[in-house]
Amino acid sequence: MAAQKKDPGRYTEIRNAKALRDYSVDERFEAGIQLRGTEVKSIRGGKAQISDAFGKVEQGEIWLHNAHIEQYAFGNIYNHEAKRIRKLLLHKHQVRKIAEALAAGGRALIPLRLYFKEALVKVEVALCTGKKLFDKRETLKKKVEMREVAKELKYRPRR
Repeated sequence: MAAQKKDPGRYTEIRNAKALRDYSVDERFEAGIQLRGTEVKSIRGGKAQISDAFGKVEQGEIWLHNAHIEQYAFGNIYNHEAKRIRKLLLHKHQVRKIAEALAAGGRALIPLRLYFKEALVKVEVALCTGKKLFDKRETLKKKVEMREVAKELKYRPRR
């Protein structure tokens, strides 16, 4: 009898929980990320956090700041720094589009999720506009209304 495989969907995705609450998402991009081997192993173990991360354009390249990938527990002297700046890998036309949007002002490049696509680690980044307090309240009201409607539909008698 063969050994059971581990659940493949267990740690395949790390989400930014704050992003959709604090920002309205305008446009999404899938980017590769330049990592070291120990960083990939930590991500596979679910030891990463991107809630405070943001993207920045520097010298025609896009860099991911404040992404925390924990040091690999079984790493050696070549282990990585937890909060180092990492390069995002995008096409030139995407970099140009993002750079123009950020230069115009009022928008930010926020990572939404970090996930595996086959053997590669990808980052879904988005151009976002910050929400005002009243926008956040409105979003919460809509969520509550939708939850109530779903509850009513669930218990509604069928004919």
